[in-house]
Amino acid sequence: MGIRGLFEGWHFVLLIALVIVIFGWKRLPDAARSLGRSMRIFKSEVQEMKNDGKPSPSAASSDTVRGETVDPTQQAARPVADPTQPPAAEAPPAHTPPQHQPPA
Repeated sequence: MGIRGLFEGWHFVLLIALVIVIFGWKRLPDAARSLGRSMRIFKSEVQEMKNDGKPSPSAASSDTVRGETVDPTQQAARPVADPTQPPAAEAPPAHTPPQHQPPA
């Protein structure tokens, strides 16, 4: 027994008459508009949930940054400064203060 067996033509007529009595003839267009708006919002939210986590094509193209491509072999060939050694540009101070000697 499917849905077709449960509802016959006169069931739908009775349902429509009941809706008209409950909501009134003048409020039906507003109710239909409101129902349509709600369905559109619901569909857009469902679509947004499906696409959640997937980058959109327009967002991916707007986030592109133009720049220089660096070859990994060239990057590794650069000398790296040893953090334990002072930089070569630093020279020892030119003037050393005299050491204080205690009296003998």
